[in-house]
Amino acid sequence: MFRLAFANEAETFERVRDPLAERGIAVEAVAASHGSYSLTEPPVDGTRFDAGFVFPGRIMEGGVLDAWLDVPWLNDREDVLTSRNKAGVLATLADAGIPTPDSVLVSNPADTDALVAAYERLPSPVVVKPNSTTRGIGVAKAADLDSFLGICDYLDLVHDYRATGDRSYLVQEYLPNARDYRVMVLEGDVVGAVERRLPDADVAAGRWKHNVHRGAEAVGIDPDPEVAALAERTASALDVSFLGVDVLVTADGAVVNETNARPTIDESEKYDEGFYDRLAAAVTGL
Repeated sequence: MFRLAFANEAETFERVRDPLAERGIAVEAVAASHGSYSLTEPPVDGTRFDAGFVFPGRIMEGGVLDAWLDVPWLNDREDVLTSRNKAGVLATLADAGIPTPDSVLVSNPADTDALVAAYERLPSPVVVKPNSTTRGIGVAKAADLDSFLGICDYLDLVHDYRATGDRSYLVQEYLPNARDYRVMVLEGDVVGAVERRLPDADVAAGRWKHNVHRGAEAVGIDPDPEVAALAERTASALDVSFLGVDVLVTADGAVVNETNARPTIDESEKYDEGFYDRLAAAVTGL
């Protein structure tokens, strides 16, 4: 029996355990976070495992778990770091000719003149987002310069703490009425997609973030060829084997907004037939 160390969230773990077990892969949850752990007497027998899925989001604890397990990962530490750096992803994709939202990187400390220049480069309103967070955490929209500078003030306060590792954030064009897709790419091919939709009442109330963790619903869809091609080109440009690609579609076309190398795996009906066969082949082939 092939043994897979699973370092993703519990929701994904529960969904994949049985389908992978049916394909000869025993999935076991492992962690080195939310507790205390002896570094000389590991609580995990690393010799039991053949591979890992996927490198932990907490990079420091992940380094400890990686030392305990000593296995190949789908995806590894570099994949997770690559995807987490939103600005780095956008710069890489732009260099590869892949459309992205017009964006400005702000690296603190930045003076007022630099912030005003960033704001004025884009049409109002603008979106401000921390460079390294997920689930829509800290993302805000500013419709005027004073509000924008106020958001930046709060980010300055956070970045004043010397332990803050990433002191950068993005200022992006806002794409109103964009349809929001998460497209899953496995080893170069699209294997499923969802459209993230807010309830009508929330849209009427002015809400605009489509993060599932903030109340949106992920509805399984068959992506348009243009959207699928963008997602596959993105995974290729970043060289990440298993990638969630966020695509925004407006009347002007499609752009890649973000990526996630630690994607949540949704219900099986939202993926192509044969998804779990391909996932099983990917991890056993590491």
